[in-house]
Amino acid sequence: MLSDLLAVLLPALSAGLVAVLVTLAVERWGGRTGGLLGTLPTTIVPAAAGIWLAAPDPEAFLVAMAATPVGMWVDVLFLWSWRVLPGWLDRGQAAAGPGGAERRLLGRVLVVSLALWTLAAGLAVALLAGLQAAGLPVLAVGLVGFVLSVAAGLWACRSNPPAPRGARRVGLVTLAARSGLAAVAIGVSVLLARWGGPLLAGMAAVFPAIFLTTMVSLWWSQGRAVQAGAVGPMMLGASSVSAYALLAGLLLPVLGTAAGSVVAWGLAVAGVTVPAWRWLARQADDGAG
Repeated sequence: MLSDLLAVLLPALSAGLVAVLVTLAVERWGGRTGGLLGTLPTTIVPAAAGIWLAAPDPEAFLVAMAATPVGMWVDVLFLWSWRVLPGWLDRGQAAAGPGGAERRLLGRVLVVSLALWTLAAGLAVALLAGLQAAGLPVLAVGLVGFVLSVAAGLWACRSNPPAPRGARRVGLVTLAARSGLAAVAIGVSVLLARWGGPLLAGMAAVFPAIFLTTMVSLWWSQGRAVQAGAVGPMMLGASSVSAYALLAGLLLPVLGTAAGSVVAWGLAVAGVTVPAWRWLARQADDGAG
């Protein structure tokens, strides 16, 4: 009973902490730098280590890690929906500020984006199961998901709107609400993954709790512009999570849990986050020039 409780509480509490750190990073440093910092590999690190320690089977572990980029691809599409849906759903009633019309628009975007994610996640889980049954190498599937995520992030950043910092002071109550929302979302997804059917478990495993919390809380507390400006950099930065998963699947069985985690994290950040930050900086300089 205690182990079951901890299996739900630890990921939920971790997600709550990360959700606060992500939104604070965007509010403090703007969507470009904050979006990249907020998508550094975080919760995936203890999750991967826990999977490996629970069942140290190199082949099964690689399968689990190679599925992560596919889930991240779905989550990247979820982020993109927060760029396009406000314009599609806004009937000219929402103002630029966080008034009532703006918050009603936020509610519509939330419902539609989750509906689209549910459809995409279900299709992705079914497709992944079919590809595995057909004998396609799981590492190849993961690499395809990673490449698609990078391509989508680069494409989104080329037309990224201004990514301003947050202008409003955020109180402790708001921070607690952000943390609680992410913790509840992750806790529910863990429960579904443990006790739901295969399809439900697969969808729950890729639920974008951190992205959802970030988009909602930034819009609610800072307005639509801050949230919209963070979408592109977060889409690109999220590729580092996929890179970490693929590297961890190969390195943890060889180097051990601690060393493999550190090396995989360093390579993912050096190979994805740092080049992404430098590329976005050049984009900003070119735009200013």
